[in-house]
Amino acid sequence: MTDANLNGQEDINLEKAWQAARNIAYSAGEILQEWWPKAKNVKQKGINDIVTNVDMESEKYIRDQIAFYFPEHGIYGEEESGDDPQQGYVWIIDPVDGTRNYAWGIPFFSLVIALAKDGEIITGVNYDPLHGEMFHAAKRKGAYLNESEIKVSRTESLEGSILGMDLAYEDEKGTIDMLNVVAKLWPRLKTTRIMGSSALGLSYVAAGRTDIYFHHQLQPYDQAAGLLLVEEAGGIVTDRQGIRAGLYSNGIIASCSALHEDFMKETKSFSWRMDSNNPAQNF
Repeated sequence: MTDANLNGQEDINLEKAWQAARNIAYSAGEILQEWWPKAKNVKQKGINDIVTNVDMESEKYIRDQIAFYFPEHGIYGEEESGDDPQQGYVWIIDPVDGTRNYAWGIPFFSLVIALAKDGEIITGVNYDPLHGEMFHAAKRKGAYLNESEIKVSRTESLEGSILGMDLAYEDEKGTIDMLNVVAKLWPRLKTTRIMGSSALGLSYVAAGRTDIYFHHQLQPYDQAAGLLLVEEAGGIVTDRQGIRAGLYSNGIIASCSALHEDFMKETKSFSWRMDSNNPAQNF
C-alpha cells in the first residue's frame, strides 16, 4: 500500500490519509468482488436489516489496515461499532453499503471509509468496486470520481429534477412520510429513484447524476463520506430543519443550494419535516 504510512499525530498529513483511504478501499473492494458471484451467509440483525459474512470480512480487513497504518486513531464501524466518532481522529467504516442489494445480486453497492476529526469529516471515499468508481474527497480539496473532479447538478427547482431516496429501516411512519413527500412532489419531478445504497445516493448527488437525495435517518457510517463529497462538490447537506448535517443528524437532504431551498419551501408543512423528537413542532 503506497504513500500511506502515517503515525496518527496531530499534524496528520491530509493528503496521505486521503490516499490511504483510497488504497484500503481498493483492496477491500477486491473482497466484495471475489464474493459477488458466490452464495453469501445472510443473517438478520434488525427489522429489515441484514448482515452477511462479506460485511464482516470486509470490515475486519479495513480495521486491520487502519490499525496498522494509524495505530493512534480510533475506529468506528457498522458491524463492530467502536470509538466515538466525535472525539479525536476516528475512521468510520461501512464495509458494504447496500447489503441487501449485494446479497440478492443487485449490482448497486459500495464501501465507505472516512476519517473524522472531532466529528468533522476531513477525508472520505465511497468505492463501487463492480463499476470501478471511486468517489473521494478531502476537506477544502474538492470531490472526485476516480481522477476527474465532480460537481453537483445545477438544477435549481423541483421541476424536471431527479430525486433519490431510500426507505427507513425500522421506522414505519418515517417511511410512509417519505413516500408521501414523493407523492405530493411527483407532478413537479422528472423521476425518483429508490437507490438501495445511501452512500451511493449521496455520491450520485455529488457527481450530478441525481439532483437531490433525502433520507429519514442515516447512521454515521452511511453518510460519513457523502457529507464531505456533496459539500466539496459545491452542494449542501442539511437535516430536516435546514441545519448543516453532521454524523448524527435528524434526517438528511443533499443537493445544490437553490434546489435545496425549493425543496424546503415546498415541503414546509409535510409530516416528514416534523421533528421526530418533537412531534408538535413543524419547520
